[in-house]
Amino acid sequence: MHPIRRQRLIAVIFVVVLATVAVGLVTYALRQNINLFYTPSQITAGEAPEGTRIRVGGMVVPGSVQRVPGSLETLFTVTDGAGEVKIAYTGILPDLFAENEAAVATGMMREDGTFGASEVLAKHDENYMPPEVADAMEKAMDKAHEARQ
Repeated sequence: MHPIRRQRLIAVIFVVVLATVAVGLVTYALRQNINLFYTPSQITAGEAPEGTRIRVGGMVVPGSVQRVPGSLETLFTVTDGAGEVKIAYTGILPDLFAENEAAVATGMMREDGTFGASEVLAKHDENYMPPEVADAMEKAMDKAHEARQ
């Protein structure tokens, strides 16, 4: 092989290896920031992983909001029409958080079956529902309708 060709081949291989390592490092760093969205029915079916940061969303079940006296801990339940998940959150809830309204929580599933939320988001006006929640609720309602037939 000609020395110039050999030098070019080594340079190309070096660039390819370097690019592969860079893509691998970026992917590894970003995987911690990925928040997978699960519906309450998927969580009750056991599809959500324990110990992994995920998001869950749905409508807050009326009468399910319980505030622990003397602390900022709040317990509430969300539903997509087919399943329900109990959520525990410690902190100040958004002003627009209310029963029978859409909410999305970010956190991890606990061993006891509750969802430990580190962040809770609520809708921002009376006409808005997060797209993931709207799609999930529509699919859950379709499944429930098909099951009845």
